[in-house]
Amino acid sequence: MGIDTAVDERLAQRLAELRLERGWTLEELARLADVSRSTLSRVERAEVSPTAALLGRLCAVHGRTMSRLLAEVEAGPARLVRAGEQQVWRDGETGFVRRSVSPPHGSLRAEIVEGLLPEGADIAYDRVCVPGREHHLWLFEGRLELTVDGEAQLLAPGDCLRYLSGTSRFRSLGPGAARYALVVVEP
Repeated sequence: MGIDTAVDERLAQRLAELRLERGWTLEELARLADVSRSTLSRVERAEVSPTAALLGRLCAVHGRTMSRLLAEVEAGPARLVRAGEQQVWRDGETGFVRRSVSPPHGSLRAEIVEGLLPEGADIAYDRVCVPGREHHLWLFEGRLELTVDGEAQLLAPGDCLRYLSGTSRFRSLGPGAARYALVVVEP
């Protein structure tokens, strides 16, 4: 899977634009997202790539889904997205890889995302981006502990879990990486 470094630069630019559109200083956004000012500054200058957890916090503050934010840094939507053209984003801290399988677009209510979470990786999303959003996670490989609003579910290959937006935590239990498809349906 190729990682597009230009995506990080466009993402940094879009995050800075969103903050400025609201008239927020870095300090204000740092307080709202519970993130250090220096981290936000480095992210907005594309000096570092945001982690999945940090991106989740920023999306919650900006009232956007991660998919919508990533779609905003892409060119216009396509009807067909070939495997080699699907947007891929990697969390450098955890090794989590997120592939936008279906063409994302603001007018669509559903999308498909492929997730690859290395064995032992643990990502917590402590803020809800879009209340009422429906998720269907279908695990292909590995074992995954998915906790939504404090309720843990252990998933094995072939299992599918339906859940609504809430705080969540993804833990890859091994053996090997947890690979899954996530279908996200907007309310």
